[in-house]
Amino acid sequence: MRTAAVSQRKISAAKAVYYRLLAGQVLALLGTGIATVGLALLAYDLAGDNAGAVLGTALSIKMMAYVVVTPLASVFAERLPRRATLVALDLIRAGVALSLPFVTRVWEIYLLIFVFQAASATFTPVFQALIPDLLQDRREYARALSLSRLAVELENVASPLIAGLLLLFVSLFGLFVSAVAGFLLSAAIIVWLNLPEATHRVRGGRWQRAAHGLRMFLAVPRLRGLTALNIAVAAATAMVIVNTVVIVQGEFGLNERAVAFALTVFGAGSVTGALLFISLIERADDRLMMMAGGLVAGAGLFAGLGVSGFVALQPVWFFLGVGCALAQTPAGVLICRSSREGDRHLLYATQFALFHLCLLAAYPLAGWIGAEISVAAAFTTLGLIAAFSVILALRLWPPGDGLVPAAQNTDRRTR
Repeated sequence: MRTAAVSQRKISAAKAVYYRLLAGQVLALLGTGIATVGLALLAYDLAGDNAGAVLGTALSIKMMAYVVVTPLASVFAERLPRRATLVALDLIRAGVALSLPFVTRVWEIYLLIFVFQAASATFTPVFQALIPDLLQDRREYARALSLSRLAVELENVASPLIAGLLLLFVSLFGLFVSAVAGFLLSAAIIVWLNLPEATHRVRGGRWQRAAHGLRMFLAVPRLRGLTALNIAVAAATAMVIVNTVVIVQGEFGLNERAVAFALTVFGAGSVTGALLFISLIERADDRLMMMAGGLVAGAGLFAGLGVSGFVALQPVWFFLGVGCALAQTPAGVLICRSSREGDRHLLYATQFALFHLCLLAAYPLAGWIGAEISVAAAFTTLGLIAAFSVILALRLWPPGDGLVPAAQNTDRRTR
């Protein structure tokens, strides 16, 4: 009886730490979103009509930082105390956000954005690797993953709104100061948390460790399947992010508010998918949920071919969001079950980099096909890519592999 009570207290304490850690993540996400809005305004002040090109380059730098920096930075970070690392990364981003109002040249924006996104690219895998160490119950961990995704989706909606409200009362400089406040508050919360440190001993050189994460993704069937599903999710996400404005304003002749509403519907679908994951975690295995998500995303792309008006677009965007969330949210559980503690950090970083590599390819593809051929051609091409990726995932990740104990599975396939 006493043992059960002690165990319950430990679980409650761990959950309390996680919720405070989540609050820190939410504040950092808001800081990032507000800084992104400020960056758009700053680009216009510096570049005028070329602001779009500046922003496009800045977003490309962001993706390159996510793809290239994440695996290498994670190798360095796994040798450092986790709490100190997260706090330092928040402070770095606060420093960059505070520096942005003082830039006078476009190249300075690019440099600061690279530093900012490199810090963000390191923060996310460290945060993700902490969650299974805090919450070892499968359902609690699944709930935590869903809450983290909800935080990201809600930030996408809330940040522009909050930035717009702030601009009613403050200048562009005040907007960046508000972003700084978000990062400083996040650091202030995290610095007082008692976070578990990695107990494994890091072996091998930095380059060997960085390559090890990729080797494990290629060696473990369920992780190979996850890699293929990343392509399907990236195809659906790129269609929404890149071509919503083209469809809503260019084809339907509506305004920016309609674009924002359509993107919000996609985010609502993603939130719904994350909540579905919580309810299905005990009834369906990871493979079934993720494949279903990939199929829904692919089907949604083909359904887009039949959209003839703004109202008809909404259910398509909603189900694309549901599919993307179902295919992506369980990835954390999958990685946790496919790795030993010593490799978990690297696998989170590898997944983060691989997914953004897929986005880096999908964004220009969606934009080029939509602009040079037609939106219908973009729906068809990306739908075919998503469908092929799901078929590939089914082949790479055979039925039953999701039920094999993770440690045994990983040991057997990576020796």
